[in-house]
Amino acid sequence: MSKAARERSARERLAAERAKQAARQKQQRLLAIVLGAVVVIGAIVAVTVVVLDQKSKRDQVAAPYTGPQAPLTREADGSIAMAKAGVTKPVLEVFEDFQCPACKEFEETLGKDIKQLAAEGKVKVVYRPFHLFSQQPDPIKSNSLRSAAAAMCVPADKWLSYHDALFKFQPREGSAGFAPKDLVGWGKDVGVTDAGFEKCVTGQEKKAQVDAMTKYALDDRKVTGTPTVMLDGRKLEGQALNNLKATVESAGKAAK
Repeated sequence: MSKAARERSARERLAAERAKQAARQKQQRLLAIVLGAVVVIGAIVAVTVVVLDQKSKRDQVAAPYTGPQAPLTREADGSIAMAKAGVTKPVLEVFEDFQCPACKEFEETLGKDIKQLAAEGKVKVVYRPFHLFSQQPDPIKSNSLRSAAAAMCVPADKWLSYHDALFKFQPREGSAGFAPKDLVGWGKDVGVTDAGFEKCVTGQEKKAQVDAMTKYALDDRKVTGTPTVMLDGRKLEGQALNNLKATVESAGKAAK
């Protein structure tokens, strides 16, 4: 073989080797891209799973109430009064049980109006949660008691937030619910920081107050169901209750 032929053959082998090397490098880059994509997709899936898992755990996170309201104070009997300074008349009493579906519906329908009326100084509102379902079988009976006792543990300034959370997360009637850990968690969600709050809830330390409020509602005020709404001691029903805002404003003008 001539020298020229040998050089040509060497160049061809070198070219072939370079082509193979280029092909290998292309495969390696492609593999790196694929592996990188798999890693990214895996990371996205992992993050998505975590987010969804966290979301599922946060489905019942209570939110602080930010709507209209008047200053709140807790009375000696455990009731919550909401009124602007100097407003003493008319008085709107709301007797409710947090396990009561009709109470939840009432709150969703007229709760905002009640808070607005108090914020405008047109009424003094007194919330009286009690244990209406004390004669019902469990879990209705225990749900009713646990929620009322827990509400008694909440400081007045956080009470509206907690009150609304109890209705928002009300267990379906006849199903287990209002677990102590949830009752404690909702309080922390809305900003309750009192050191004794958790013990108060889990130990039902306010049961005696709930029992006294229940006796007052059933025996003294002759409440037979919830929600019961009284304006200056008169039970509101029918149109007077449905048109609550007009009823309260009319009573306020009469008082003046």
